[in-house]
Amino acid sequence: MTSAEQATRALEQIKDAGSGKTTLELGWIDQVRITPPRAVFRLNLPGFAQSQRERIAAEARELLMGLEGINDVQIEVGQAPTPSQGSIGQAGHGQPAERQSIPGVRQVIAVSSGKGGVGKSTVAVNLACALAQQGLKVGLLDADIYGPNAPTMLGIANQTPEVTGSGDTQRIKPIESCGIAMVSMGLLIDEHQPVIWRGPMLNGIIRQFLYQAEWGERDVLVVDLPPGTGDAQLSLAQAVPMAGVIIVTTPQLVSLQDARRGLAMFRQLGIPVLGVVENMSAFIPPDMPDRRYALFGSGGGRRLADDYDVPLLAQVPMEMPVQEGGDSGSPIVISRSSSASAKEFTALAERVQQQVATPA
Repeated sequence: MTSAEQATRALEQIKDAGSGKTTLELGWIDQVRITPPRAVFRLNLPGFAQSQRERIAAEARELLMGLEGINDVQIEVGQAPTPSQGSIGQAGHGQPAERQSIPGVRQVIAVSSGKGGVGKSTVAVNLACALAQQGLKVGLLDADIYGPNAPTMLGIANQTPEVTGSGDTQRIKPIESCGIAMVSMGLLIDEHQPVIWRGPMLNGIIRQFLYQAEWGERDVLVVDLPPGTGDAQLSLAQAVPMAGVIIVTTPQLVSLQDARRGLAMFRQLGIPVLGVVENMSAFIPPDMPDRRYALFGSGGGRRLADDYDVPLLAQVPMEMPVQEGGDSGSPIVISRSSSASAKEFTALAERVQQQVATPA
């Protein structure tokens, strides 16, 4: 039966195309282990080596499947090696393992949440629209690959972006709506089609959306991340330099627990946390606009912000027009600009601009 040591020796044959060094030497492959009949290893590619991902994965699968007793190979997505690991961060190209900026895009801001159902996409869409209303050229990348809702919220779910070329030369033209340019997996698949992907494929499509979309000149690219602390967050953090991330939570304890994990993850990855948005902070009845009911408790967003010494950027109330605007494809900052929620989203956009200096 094949041992982890034998599997590791087999993987020594895989080399970096630029330097000729082995991927093991560079730290791009590690944590090799055998759980018969499966071989598992972690792939930690820096940003500039992502073009080799498919080749390295294919070679590794072929080598491992050729070993006795192995009929399945699982590849985990790890974090890019750092320069402090000796030659590991250099990849033999004479370049540090730096994140790659997007041509024409000045700032990248991510919107994240620890759990689903807290209104993260609603915050991301309305933030993008509010920034556009304030005169910025804004792009929105819907990186929630498994649950892409932004097309519906922007009223473009039935549209398909223009895609030209193939492979590394493929280009995607974002769709314009509500004053912003948007790319989403929801524009490329059927409405009822599930996305059943593992880490490497997820990483690949996010990189396509980042670097192969024709974003043009953009002051800000807002990235709507999926909930949790998984592959999409790692892929984005390792690929592109970010001005910061906004953490979305609701006031109740369960949401706060998950939000803490997400916030801590971004700090561990070296991504600035711009602040916290407390969504669904209180319910405002449509027939009593002066009344507010704290259906999910109160003060949770403030506690989270204080515990991590970051700003509480907004407390967005629950209003029926928020849901109606999301379903109809007209975000509330556009459809009901005088509402309490729209005013809070507008203030959020102003505070984000204060947090992040956008070059002229």
